[in-house]
Amino acid sequence: MVRIAGVDVPDRKRAHVALRSIYGIGPKLAAEICEKADLDTDMPPRMNELSEAQVNRIRELVDREYISEGDLRREVNQNIRRLMDIGSYRGLRHRRNLPVGGQRTRTNARTRKGPRRTVAGRGRRTGGKK
Repeated sequence: MVRIAGVDVPDRKRAHVALRSIYGIGPKLAAEICEKADLDTDMPPRMNELSEAQVNRIRELVDREYISEGDLRREVNQNIRRLMDIGSYRGLRHRRNLPVGGQRTRTNARTRKGPRRTVAGRGRRTGGKK
């Protein structure tokens, strides 16, 4: 396996797809990196077909020109921490583990809120009126 930016990149995938396994590199950046590294843009070779020089060129490009992996994770966490420290609305949503981008929470939002917690007294009333 080829190691780029501290990540083992899959061997059997094409270069522009394999590079996406690096945090912070998506389809657009992966294609851009392949182009800058002078790889065939129509049908990029698989990672195990690349020469050592091509792999080194890709590794150098990712390290020099793009923020990825640990540095990017640290930067994102610092941005979230800053929002929480200044007490902004977005920071409060992060702190309370609720959706940040304005989504509804009365229904849905289960991914962010976690499994349902049953609350007594909620739901339809039974009995009562006759």
